Amino acid sequence: MKYIAGVTDFNFRNSAVSLGKFDGIHLGHQLLLNKVLELKEQGFQAVMFTFLYNPRNLFSDKEIELICTEEEKKYLLEQSGFDVLISYPFTKETAAMEPEDFIREVLVEKLDAKVIVVGSDFCFGHKRRGNVELLREKSKEYGYELIVFDKMKIDNQVISSSLIRSNIAEGDMEQVTKLLGRPFSIIGEVKHGRKIGRTLGFPTTNLIPPASKLLPPNGVYASMTSINGVNYPGLTNIGYNPTVGTTPEKRVETYIFDFDSDLYGSIIEVSLYAYERPEISFQSVEELKNQMNKDIIYGRKFFSK
Repeated sequence: MKYIAGVTDFNFRNSAVSLGKFDGIHLGHQLLLNKVLELKEQGFQAVMFTFLYNPRNLFSDKEIELICTEEEKKYLLEQSGFDVLISYPFTKETAAMEPEDFIREVLVEKLDAKVIVVGSDFCFGHKRRGNVELLREKSKEYGYELIVFDKMKIDNQVISSSLIRSNIAEGDMEQVTKLLGRPFSIIGEVKHGRKIGRTLGFPTTNLIPPASKLLPPNGVYASMTSINGVNYPGLTNIGYNPTVGTTPEKRVETYIFDFDSDLYGSIIEVSLYAYERPEISFQSVEELKNQMNKDIIYGRKFFSK
């Protein structure tokens, strides 16, 4: 997959393009992306067009936490079979582009879009004046087909990134899985930890997500870790390890059942299936070990189902 990020100079031919923020790549997004992959089978280049940073970050001092970081989005899209991911720079200059200029200069001239696939609420261009109606109006002039999908619903609720964020914040990982169409995950390179878990008899892998990564409440989760395409059940603690000396940054620390290999430097995906308990500061290491044994019983029972 070709990855174009932070630049406006690119050129592709005969493309089917889906446009949006795609934070989380949830079930609603997947309707659009699966349509583009169908079009790929007809000979079009499959292109996802999104923005390098969440657009709200440009006009706010507060960084928006993302369900999927840029690297995670790239990782997930590479697995899907897309040909191109374009993360367009969202600057004051590009944000000021008139909608018709965006259609002509980007979609037509740079991407040679033959088919454009969007959600019914898609807006673009200066002050978000561009919309589905404008794309439809210009389709004959520029010779592309427009395909529009309505919002997808589950349990009479519209699937949206904001809804998923609220469920993540509550630690409702089962509902998050339902809305994403897959478990919520953290993808990253395994870092060296303090090796305290190993001294306790519970060796763990450590991921240190960027500040932009949205995480659920601190605590212990039943998790599945994907290593080179193979899934291994286990438990994941999100937090600062207060019992054995608080870490300076929040970590994602995973104990993988019946697995003890060196993963340092490897890229792994840790998927969270269910919240078990909050992170606790225990009075002693022995008390911590006793609780970890209880956690393992919980995790094994969870995955045995």
